[in-house]
Amino acid sequence: MVIRGLSAKEVLQKLKKLYHPPRSFLHWNTPFELLVATVLSAQCTDERVNKVTEMLFRTHNTPQDFLGLPPKELEFLIHSCGTFRVKARYLHGISRELSERFGGKIPETMEELTRLPGVGRKTAAIILYAAFGKIEGIAVDTHVFRLARRLHLSRGRTAEQVERDLMRQFPQKEWGRINALFISHGRAVCTARSRKCEKCMFQKRCPSSITMGRRDLIQT
Repeated sequence: MVIRGLSAKEVLQKLKKLYHPPRSFLHWNTPFELLVATVLSAQCTDERVNKVTEMLFRTHNTPQDFLGLPPKELEFLIHSCGTFRVKARYLHGISRELSERFGGKIPETMEELTRLPGVGRKTAAIILYAAFGKIEGIAVDTHVFRLARRLHLSRGRTAEQVERDLMRQFPQKEWGRINALFISHGRAVCTARSRKCEKCMFQKRCPSSITMGRRDLIQT
């Protein structure tokens, strides 16, 4: 039997009916706080980051605050987020750049954001959409990468390749929503391990569905 694959339009429609996520799962009050939280979220759970920033932002929530923090103290404050030395270095560098070049404000273009230390397209896309309502890309994290490949929306081997494939298939006005929608499904059903294909709304037509015996059509 030939299985007709899912189109990007169908995937988006079904996810939008099932999930109603916020623009970001990270807790923040200002664009700078969102930028800090997003940097900390690399290789770390949003839940852990939110616990760390709940305390951190009580006393340090501007670029000047971070510039006044000795590196060792900042490392201590963000230690539980992992790779804390690298992240502390990025946060100090970002704070310096913002203070010296942007008057302490977060730039509002992909080009300017990605020039900040440790800020790639994923982080920039999240900041632009969640903080400013601007859509210049699709934030491809581990969930988006995994679901895009399992649903055969992309066969890209890098986040950049997957983003390009998704941008070709989804209308630009929806790019900002893709990240949170894919994260929602990736956490609830299409998990990295022990995925729950039997509960998935895509199971009958998903090209990687375990319940349909198609698990190994693509390596994820």
